[in-house]
Amino acid sequence: MNRKMILLLLVLLFAGSIKTFSQSTRPRVIVTTDGEADDRASMVRFLLTSNEFDVEGIINSSSQFHWVGGEGWNAFHPVDWVKDYIALYAQVYQNLLLHDPAYPAPEYLLSKWKVGNINGVGVDSIRTEGAELIARVLLDKSDAGPVWIQAWGGCNTIARALKIIQEDEPERMAEVAGKMRLFLIWEQDESYQEYIRPNWEQFNIPTIISDQFDCMAYIWPKVLPEQVKTYFEADWMTKNILQGHGPLCSAYENNQGAFNAEGDTPSFLYNVPTGLRSMESPGNGGWGGRYVNVRNNVWMDPLPDSTYKHPDGRWGFSNSWSKKMEHDTTTVKRPIRTHYFKPIWRWLPAVQNDFAARAAWCVKDYASANHHPVVRLKNTPLNIIAKPGSKVKLDASATTDPDGDQLSFKWWHYVEAGTYDGDTIATSETAKTTIRIQEDAKDGETFHMVCEVSDSGEPSLTRYQRVIITVR
Repeated sequence: MNRKMILLLLVLLFAGSIKTFSQSTRPRVIVTTDGEADDRASMVRFLLTSNEFDVEGIINSSSQFHWVGGEGWNAFHPVDWVKDYIALYAQVYQNLLLHDPAYPAPEYLLSKWKVGNINGVGVDSIRTEGAELIARVLLDKSDAGPVWIQAWGGCNTIARALKIIQEDEPERMAEVAGKMRLFLIWEQDESYQEYIRPNWEQFNIPTIISDQFDCMAYIWPKVLPEQVKTYFEADWMTKNILQGHGPLCSAYENNQGAFNAEGDTPSFLYNVPTGLRSMESPGNGGWGGRYVNVRNNVWMDPLPDSTYKHPDGRWGFSNSWSKKMEHDTTTVKRPIRTHYFKPIWRWLPAVQNDFAARAAWCVKDYASANHHPVVRLKNTPLNIIAKPGSKVKLDASATTDPDGDQLSFKWWHYVEAGTYDGDTIATSETAKTTIRIQEDAKDGETFHMVCEVSDSGEPSLTRYQRVIITVR
């Protein structure tokens, strides 16, 4: 048995259960979903990534696009689709355990599935089981760890949960807000603006309202660079996901073999502990995108150019920059659009290879599959104070690979994430490197140096470690 697996099993043995293990080591997440086709595709990836999370809830909700009573394209997909997907996950669960014993049991996931507020757009007047579950998790004093709540659809079930807290235990609102984290895929109904913003935003809840997710939704063929599109086209998807990877992957909704859409996936990619430290600040950037602070602790997409501005109110389909730029084809506007989506697409080859590896885990034994390298720094703090003109040593030579694969290293300067606005530090392709902080760097400015490590396995898998250097 692989040494990594032995260590994990020992941890599980002494912790007593997967639940106890996950609480202490993994992000706690709650998913709310309106069940659209791209939600169902995202759910396949979410379940295959669930070993990275402590799943506290999977909840049906509604949106401006899908609700009970909606007709045609707006029709609501029957809520049992979640149970059906968990049943497909159950069929590959034992094989997934060969690769990581932290995968949650299907019975556990099923216990966390509840139906929320689905009977209308933005309707949050009913105390549904889904809303009550969210409230219960937030009020639970036994675990003070952050709870990342994802809105794949509208915010109405989340709003109803917060109303329960405000109505029943208003004295605990600040306490609850202190553990909440919100990631909204647009505002897909009015409930954020009408209830959450006036009642809860004052508590500075870290809140991401994303538009850049759209490059993983239905418009991907228009907006992704050619070198990235390869990972979404029929040849790649059929080979790596759709065929020969078990019943869960076979259920993945596609477009004639090609990627169709997973617009909600960035909300949980943000929580995958890749080493990029994205959960420390939305401004750091990572697999779920990079964002800028617009008010209180609310974060939105970086401006495409100076002619755009952040909205004062609701941010969504009707006024999003993504939709404004979707049909841009001129030589002037197209590069602006490409750059706008870069905070997500720059990671997508690694994201898709991660998906392919997890698909393989559904059917292969440990020795036949690939697993992520573990990036370890040596005598290199994650946060460094340095003077202008000084030299800083960066060392990732302690990095290992569970499969014994050859590793390639790249230390690169993530310019957009830092605050220094001068020359870019040169990239190094060795495990150990020394950089010099620019002489003109000012007090308090930051440099983000990312160590990117990829293995030689099939598919090649990538993990990172970010070092943040602050000038003093």
